[in-house]
Amino acid sequence: MMKMMHKWRWSWQWGLGLVVLVLALGAFAYNRSQVQANTGRIKVVFWHEMKGPGQKAIDAYVKAFNQQQSKYEVVAEFEGGYNGVIQKILNTHGTAASPALFQSMDISTSQMYHSGFTTPMQKFIDRDGYDASQIIPGAKAIVMRKDQLLAMPFNASQTALYYNKAVLRKYGITPPPVDPTYDDITRVAKAIHDKSHGEVKGMTMEAYSWLFEQLVANAGVPVANHDNGHTGNATKVDFTSPAAINAMKWVKENIDYGDFMNFGSGGNAATNEAASFLSGHLGIFMQSSAKTGQLYQVLKNDLGVTYFPRPNGQKANGIAVGGAALWIANDKPSAVQDGAWEFTKYLTSPKVQADWQAKTGYLAVNKDAKDEPALKKLFKKSPVLEVSGNQMARTKPNNTNSGVFVDGWVPARTAIQNAMQQIFAGQDIRKSLQAAENTYNQVLESNNRANGRH
Repeated sequence: MMKMMHKWRWSWQWGLGLVVLVLALGAFAYNRSQVQANTGRIKVVFWHEMKGPGQKAIDAYVKAFNQQQSKYEVVAEFEGGYNGVIQKILNTHGTAASPALFQSMDISTSQMYHSGFTTPMQKFIDRDGYDASQIIPGAKAIVMRKDQLLAMPFNASQTALYYNKAVLRKYGITPPPVDPTYDDITRVAKAIHDKSHGEVKGMTMEAYSWLFEQLVANAGVPVANHDNGHTGNATKVDFTSPAAINAMKWVKENIDYGDFMNFGSGGNAATNEAASFLSGHLGIFMQSSAKTGQLYQVLKNDLGVTYFPRPNGQKANGIAVGGAALWIANDKPSAVQDGAWEFTKYLTSPKVQADWQAKTGYLAVNKDAKDEPALKKLFKKSPVLEVSGNQMARTKPNNTNSGVFVDGWVPARTAIQNAMQQIFAGQDIRKSLQAAENTYNQVLESNNRANGRH
């Protein structure tokens, strides 16, 4: 009996201890939030999707902003990948769990606009007389609607073409120009293949819809009607335009010649093509400009960068800015929204944007960032790191190079990606793209019907 009582007492004490521990942890969490609230500052929760250098930089900016003023307390929280965060935003809006400021990717612009969950940046710009002209036009274009800035560009990127100067030097091949045509790239790719006797592949292109979209944009052609959705609700897409067919014929020419290496699609494809490129087994590949800094760390001055290729005999129309922008949620009190706006201005100031590009490889969206010591020093040492920024700065926005203003574009990218894989495997270009077009038109029609848009 004594043994049983001892055992019961020990279990009761252990259970009580556990309860006390849980309560203590809860009190700690409560007190922590209370301490933050009791500082007298207005709390501004910021959701972002940056990892690695980007996350470290954001943490540093939050700390610096909180130290330089005493009115607001920004709290940065990493919430995962772009697609997942968008769903979290939509699901938590109107609750205490939602953020005041958040990142949202380029192709979610229409979805965020139609949600009605955000306060346009234009409201604060007009109220404060903020000089929005300091933000590069091409960066703003994708988050504009009826001349109103919906969100503030932040981590901007462009599609870029990379080539290995060491490979070209080894085989005596003249590099492509900074603003190359399809033929300029094919000339170099074929020469790499021929002069290396097939030991080095000339080029590759990941089966990645973003690359396809920018080839079409650079030709000045929309991929959806109503000017990519910018002048009206898109009801049809066009993946089989002459510009789209021509772009894939260019890739197919290199596949047929034998100088093309097919890495497929997805994260592994991007990793493998970069590894092959850095090891000297691949001469040319195309990917986000955000990769420039990482590639430069390995190749140094042997890294070559050009603008994204344009059709033969045609002036470049320019390409859309990728990445994400900052949005202010409208379910928070005006004082909290004001704090989100103040932090947004801080993040897009010349000094911070210069530091952001130097540390992450994303492109500075503030025109004046190039005059900051951080970038002047960087570009003087490594001119190649300036190329993609110059491409973004020279682009004059229009409805074909400012992205797609269409809800639910992710399924379109999946359909295009599948078509690209089929083309790379030798299937008919038009039939593959037509199948992707038909597939997404059905999705688009369903989405429009569900949202009462026609």
